[in-house]
Amino acid sequence: MKRTLWLGFAVFFSCALCADGYVVVKSPGEKVNLPCGADQSGGTVIWKHEGSVVIQVDKNGFPRKGQGDLGRRATVRRMALEITGVKEADAGMFTCTVDRNSEQHFLFVVTVSATPSAVLQLGSSAALHCQVKGLPPPSAPQWRKPDGSPHPGSEVAELNPVARSDEGAWNCTFSHGGLTYGKSLDIRVTGAATTPAKPVPSDKGKEAPTCNDCVTNRPSLPLRLSWWMWAVIAVGCLILVVLMAFIVYLCKRIQRKKRKLRRMENSRQLLMPKQYCQCNRPTAVPKMQQRRQRQKPSAPPLQPVLVQ
Repeated sequence: MKRTLWLGFAVFFSCALCADGYVVVKSPGEKVNLPCGADQSGGTVIWKHEGSVVIQVDKNGFPRKGQGDLGRRATVRRMALEITGVKEADAGMFTCTVDRNSEQHFLFVVTVSATPSAVLQLGSSAALHCQVKGLPPPSAPQWRKPDGSPHPGSEVAELNPVARSDEGAWNCTFSHGGLTYGKSLDIRVTGAATTPAKPVPSDKGKEAPTCNDCVTNRPSLPLRLSWWMWAVIAVGCLILVVLMAFIVYLCKRIQRKKRKLRRMENSRQLLMPKQYCQCNRPTAVPKMQQRRQRQKPSAPPLQPVLVQ
């Protein structure tokens, strides 16, 4: 019976039509679309929020936005008001006026959260928060458990301690215009209940029992790896050794080639004849000979001696 009642108002979860107009339930950051049901096509469309003009579109389709952040995020498409990035300040009553016909709509911005998070530890304490902006007093939200039963309290549901039955979809519900609306929050419960360990009395006269099959108390061995990990390490070391040997061989081969080239260059230099510098100036030997010839005149010819 409780699940049937919940399905009845879950149909109106995001948008429902009541006597005053459309009721839309959104979360912060979402996009909302408010239709205008006035049967006046071709007239001037004026959208207001709590009496302030949000946007106005004339007969020719030219928009004129109002002042404020809401006017900058609002657009009109086929007489419907579209708001991007819904904020908590956007909640409240919207009025659509076409010529002299008007229609009212309500936007509720619902924020649900869990402290410390939506994943709870079994046996710990937590709190579920529900905040509904735009809801007129004295109406107040109420939490419902995953089984559909109401939780005592209104906006905050205290879970102390967290039980297995708390896991599931929690619904923050509220009423407006005779209909019930809500927003769900999924809660997960993990782990086992933590119980304090009882102290074990120690007897000084009795010896402590030995534990031969205990594994948890044994010290962990360093580098306790499986066989395939050791195989991978061995192959890696082998590749490293081969690479180092190849580098050493390559260096020695390069040095041998350098020595061989040096020897060949030295042998070529020895086989090639030496070339000396030759000058084009005449030698100094003929000049010296000419000087000597000038300094030593030739001897006079010998005359015959006459014997008387």
